[in-house]
Parts: sequence; structure tokens; C-alpha cells
Amino acid sequence: MLSRRTIIISAATCLLILLIVFLQTPPSAVAPAWARRGGEYPTYAHIPDGATLHETADILEAKNLIASEFFFKVFAVLTGGGTGVKAGEYYFEGAPRLFVTAWRMTHADFRVKPLRVLIPEGTSVHEMADIFATTLPAFSKEAFIRGAESREGYLFPDTYFFPPNATATRIIQTLEDTFNEKITTLTSSIASSSRTLSDIVIMASILEEEAKTFEDRQIVSGILWKRLDDDMALQVDAPFVYLLGKGSADLTLEDLKVDSPYNTYVYRGLTPTPITNPGLDSLRAAAEPVTSDYYFYLSDKSGKIYYAKTFEEHKQNKELYLR
Repeated sequence: MLSRRTIIISAATCLLILLIVFLQTPPSAVAPAWARRGGEYPTYAHIPDGATLHETADILEAKNLIASEFFFKVFAVLTGGGTGVKAGEYYFEGAPRLFVTAWRMTHADFRVKPLRVLIPEGTSVHEMADIFATTLPAFSKEAFIRGAESREGYLFPDTYFFPPNATATRIIQTLEDTFNEKITTLTSSIASSSRTLSDIVIMASILEEEAKTFEDRQIVSGILWKRLDDDMALQVDAPFVYLLGKGSADLTLEDLKVDSPYNTYVYRGLTPTPITNPGLDSLRAAAEPVTSDYYFYLSDKSGKIYYAKTFEEHKQNKELYLR
């Protein structure tokens, strides 16, 4: 007859073996049905706020991330000390081990490494979509463009850090929130400018393309606002990049006749919408223009701007600097 000590040792050994199996063996080895379907990695598991241990186990089991709901709960209680699971987005690079998964869920070990995304000033929504698509593996260009096109001009260009699975909705909201935060620094300037925020943003999007330095943008801003106030056509080339994908050097006489409200040679006033997403310098230049006697300007191939008070002076500048 087995002694009590032998029975205890045998039971402890069995328990240890069982623990080792679940500690070291990924679900694919103990769940033939899952193995037959094949696991897709990397993958994510979203645990919503307030999720119970049972609900968390259901989420993980549905995504084939645990092999035993019972043992997951046991390990979660042991590792968490009764504190419960932590809500958030969890990243799984490969087949997870049950004990490790339970520990991560109770210690908010998300392992989601944010990716750095640089959005240059003056980037359009479509250009942003291309940038995000090359950086974020789960990014949907189509969803982003659908949601962002109507927000052109109000998505702030900056350096961002997004998780690899960031949705288009989350990205758009982040960029828009950043714009709303940044624009507060210009509240008083905009209020005293007699211009609407919409007009400021449209003008800033044009300035972003028309001049390189803050000083030039302020002078050009003064010129363009003056043209508008005098009921002159803006006659700027920047919108043609948005309209036709062409810069000044590529424009033809036929291009300048295109019937579009974005053609500021044909239609007076600002463009209907912003043509880029401007940075803070351009927004400030639009809100704080520098008054001058100039009515005309042009830039050479290096981006240096030459100003003129009269059309005759402007023509002379063309002869001197655009050859």
C-alpha cells in the first residue's frame, strides 16, 4: 500500500508536469483544431475596459491565444493576486505560453512597440496616406482617405508615435486633436486679424507651398491678403499641385485656363478648401501677415523670392531670375 508521503509526491509531480506543459507549450501543440486552422502571427488582442476574467479568457480563446480557459484563470489569479486583468491592446508576435499570457494580462504587459511616423509640413491627405502605409503594417489607405479628405488642412503635420495596429479613425483623431491644441497658440492673432479660421487655414496651406521661410511667408501673406481685399485674383501656382499634381515649372498655358475653383488665375478669392496641411509657421504667417508696398513676387529655382511693387518690376524680375 502506498504511503501518504508517496501519494503527495506523486500528486505534486503530476501537478508540476502539468504546469510545465502549460508553461512551456504553445497552444498549437495542445489544440489540434487550432493547429489545423493555423495561427496568424503577429496578432493583437483588445481587452476592453471593465472586462472580467471570464470575458478576457473568452476573447483570448476566440483568437486561439490560450489552450485552456480554466488554467488561464488559475494563472491569472496566481500572477495578479486578485487584481484582475488590465484593459488595453496586447501584441503577440508568436504562439504564446499560457502562464506568460496570464502574467501579461494582469501586469499590463502590452508589448506594443509604437512606430515613429514623420509627417512633413505641407503634406496633403493623400500624401499622408502614402506615408502611413509605408510605416504601419495594418494601415488602410482607403479608410484613411475616406475619413480624412474632409479634414484637409486640419490634420497637423508633426512627428507621431502610433502602435502598429493603429486604425485610420484613431490616426485622424490624433492629428486633428494636435491641430486643435496647436491652433490655440494663435487664438489672439486670429481674433485680431478679422479673418475666419477657415480662411486662415486655407491661406496657410497656400503659403506652405509658396514660400520656404517664415519671413517670406509673412510678406507673401501680406501680399495675398492685399490682393483679396483689392478684389484681385490671387494668381498663385500652389493649388495646381493639389489640382493637377503639377508644380510651377511644369505648368502650361492650358493648365492656367483649367476651369476649377482651385484655379486662382481664373477664379477670384481663396480656394474652396485647404490644399495641404500647414505647419504652425504657415498658420502664424497667415494670421500675422507683414504689410508691404509689394503686390508681386516670384521665386527662383533655389526658392529665393524676389518682390516687386509694380507689374513692370515683376516682369523685370522674371527676365533676371527665371531664365
